[in-house]
Amino acid sequence: MILSDKTIKEMLKNGTLGICPMEENQIQPASVDIRLGNTFSIIERTPTGIISMDQKMNYRKIVADTYVLLPGEFILATTMEYFRLPANLTAFVEGRSSIGRLGLFVQNAGWVDPGFEGEITLELYNANRCAIELKAGRRIGQLVFSLMDEAAENPYNGKYQGQTGATGSRVFLDEN
Repeated sequence: MILSDKTIKEMLKNGTLGICPMEENQIQPASVDIRLGNTFSIIERTPTGIISMDQKMNYRKIVADTYVLLPGEFILATTMEYFRLPANLTAFVEGRSSIGRLGLFVQNAGWVDPGFEGEITLELYNANRCAIELKAGRRIGQLVFSLMDEAAENPYNGKYQGQTGATGSRVFLDEN
């Protein structure tokens, strides 16, 4: 069941759901707008030109209120908001149609597990022929919340728990 604006407001008020910082106008009929933070990360080039999922990658971190994303460029970004989801609530990250129509693809693997706490790292890709100016504070997407039939037996407590900033891949920590 997708949560309504009324339920989202109630959960925020009673502290079941945490979103900070948060403005009332971010709450939409069935979602909460997420805003672009000021931290970006770019994968550093490797000597071989190959990314191995078995090794830690190096990222160049950029803190800026504005970043110009070139055509065909990929970058990690973060949300302004820090989220705290209870064990019975999951969320989906969706891009905004207005942003997608500019050729900016917003992704985060699309899923936020129940029990997750932290800022959400977004993967941004410019599919346009023109550069796109990214500004901290701009509405970049939305979070759609879904109530589970019951609380998760093992809420999320993984390698991205408590993340802040544009956090790079930790796939190298996965067991084979």
